[in-house]
Amino acid sequence: MTVNNMTSPAFDLKAITRPNIYSLEPYRCARDDYKTGILLDANENAYGPSIKIEETVFAKGSILSKELLAGLNRYPDPHQEDVKQLLCNLRNATFKEDTSVAQLTPENLYVGVGSDECIDTIIRCFCAPAREKMLTCPPTYGMYGVSANVNDVEVVKVNLDFETPGFPIKTKAVCEALSNDPSIHVVYICSPGNPTASLVDPEAVKTILELPTWNGIVVVDEAYIDFAAPGSSLAPWVTKYDNLIVMQTVSKSFGMAGIRLGLSFASPEVARILNAVKAPYNISSVTSELALLALSPASIANMNTKLAAIIEQRKRLLIELPKIPGVGNFIGGNDSNFLLVQVLDKPGGEPSNPVAKELYESLAQAKGVVIRFRGSEPGCVGALRITVGTKDENDVLLEKIAETLAAIYA
Repeated sequence: MTVNNMTSPAFDLKAITRPNIYSLEPYRCARDDYKTGILLDANENAYGPSIKIEETVFAKGSILSKELLAGLNRYPDPHQEDVKQLLCNLRNATFKEDTSVAQLTPENLYVGVGSDECIDTIIRCFCAPAREKMLTCPPTYGMYGVSANVNDVEVVKVNLDFETPGFPIKTKAVCEALSNDPSIHVVYICSPGNPTASLVDPEAVKTILELPTWNGIVVVDEAYIDFAAPGSSLAPWVTKYDNLIVMQTVSKSFGMAGIRLGLSFASPEVARILNAVKAPYNISSVTSELALLALSPASIANMNTKLAAIIEQRKRLLIELPKIPGVGNFIGGNDSNFLLVQVLDKPGGEPSNPVAKELYESLAQAKGVVIRFRGSEPGCVGALRITVGTKDENDVLLEKIAETLAAIYA
């Protein structure tokens, strides 16, 4: 059957689409390429959610409470005060001995549909389209650039220091860029970095925050902060720096990526602005109830048990991966639930993108093990990003990497 095209001859999609949107390349997430197998590519928590499902949820006879189900005809809480208070309690407990910072309260919080909504909201609040800019430090999380493009905001890039282990920020270069361009209104710093897995030096952040020749917002993205040493979070700093936003999420350490809950700690005035522009009911009742379960004392204890297991397996990979012929240096840090490691053109050779990409594709297509190729990122030649899995998953990972590299080099 022939279907006639009834579109008006005057219709020109390109002409009516914002140019920055028409030319936009969407962010490629880990699930775009491979969806099955041992999935060690998306930095998810391989040990599962912090909620003890068998005890906390199914014991009620339903995945969700009867009260929640009965109330789904009503809009959710637009302010999420209960969730915010528990999030504040969690971070306040870490800094209870530090008298230099005040206690966080719900007034210090904006919650969004994942960190991606937080990123977008910050740009919309503080960067005028086609006029003002933001700054990033590659290699870094790709959604900063995607959100900037959607909002028609130019991105100024100051690469991390590739010559120094751990990819530190080039603090002087960042400060010079900010001082020389007042149109830069936002700086995004990922700590621990993705894909670098390195914590940013707090002194570098402090220097940028206190820069006397620049007026703007510093955003520290701490999605992976719970995998770093206790006390590493800068969230309490928002009580003394009005120009700081600290983003976190329940996706990683809590193993709750599926509920899509991101958060931004900020001064009450900045948080007020962020909350003013959000959709009225952006956090669903289902997300809210599951977040409350995840933030209960029992679930936090469960999370800490799983964190310890991930950190133990991270230590194992740091020891075992370099024993495999053809595996090179770890070029990032070890502050996250993933590692960034180089693959060589031959044992004892040089980092190689072609070999790293062949290993990545062969593992996924023939061995059922999915990791992520990061060799196209600045300073990451031959690099693969490997999420820390369970002991059994890592057993398979190590075996299949050794087996596949041996075949590639043969």
